[in-house]
Amino acid sequence: MTRTTTRTTRIFSGVKPTGHLTLGNYLGAVRQWVESDQHRAEALFCVVDLHALTVDHDPARVRRLSRQAATLLLAAGLDPARCTLFVQSHVDEHTRLSYLLECTATDGEMRRMIQYKEKSVRERATGGSVRLSLLTYPALMAADILAYGADEVPVGDDQAQHVELTRDLAVRFNQRYGHTFTVPRAVLPTVAARVMDLQDPTSKMGKSHAETAGIVYLLDEPEVVRKKIMRAVTDSGDDVVYDREARPGVANLLELLAACTHDKPSVLAESYSSYGALKKDTAEAVVEVLRPMQERHAELCADPGTVDAVLRAGAERARALARPTVDAAYRAIGLLPAV
Repeated sequence: MTRTTTRTTRIFSGVKPTGHLTLGNYLGAVRQWVESDQHRAEALFCVVDLHALTVDHDPARVRRLSRQAATLLLAAGLDPARCTLFVQSHVDEHTRLSYLLECTATDGEMRRMIQYKEKSVRERATGGSVRLSLLTYPALMAADILAYGADEVPVGDDQAQHVELTRDLAVRFNQRYGHTFTVPRAVLPTVAARVMDLQDPTSKMGKSHAETAGIVYLLDEPEVVRKKIMRAVTDSGDDVVYDREARPGVANLLELLAACTHDKPSVLAESYSSYGALKKDTAEAVVEVLRPMQERHAELCADPGTVDAVLRAGAERARALARPTVDAAYRAIGLLPAV
């Protein structure tokens, strides 16, 4: 495919296929990829399917969700002529580099990662255990980024710690073995960085949650979307005020509406005198945001060859970009070149 412009900044970001993509994924990340990132830089977007293997999983579901995620990213507006879209496991350089970074990281660094600490505590509380990959996957995440010489990594604030580890590993490797990696920086979204659960507005809307009543999925039917939003938890009182700390339920609805209409939550709050009217307008705004994406998704599902071609071309380009850096890392750390 012909690239439309020449870019100097390189961006890498990804989505994990551990659940159906949500409105939070779209407003918090994907929309920025579509509207900004793919136009202003050389951007790579990846379905990070290897990360889905760190917990118990159904293999068929991982495959299904990986394809669904890629299709939705295209339906949302990622343009293969402007960016590179691919599946992580289709490019061997990710796992090749991951082990070198495990050899660069320390046990203490891995055990300090918030997600490992939280998930391991939950598992052990129920008498379970965690997979070794849950401890070591930040090295794979670092490999995802460093293999491509990414300058920027768009992430939510819950993933910023992983980018900081990536930076530490890049600097350490460069100091020990010679300059090999670009040191990336995390870039947080400016709008709707954290979309909250409609039933628990103090918790992030996550695609892996067991309770789904407060989660709007990108493929939810319009009536399902309306029902979930109309049943959203609000707060005591009946006046519409934007106050994230004291009125998290109303604030969540105002932020959703603001994200859909490109307005400010505090300004929108002045237009409403009841929760019911706010919920109705928020529901309709979300339905309209999702409508074109859902229509395009249906078209792509009817033509699976298009998605296959995009992912194949994306993997080929990603491989070509990553291989020189990973080969250089192998040489730098002391491994004998293949003959």
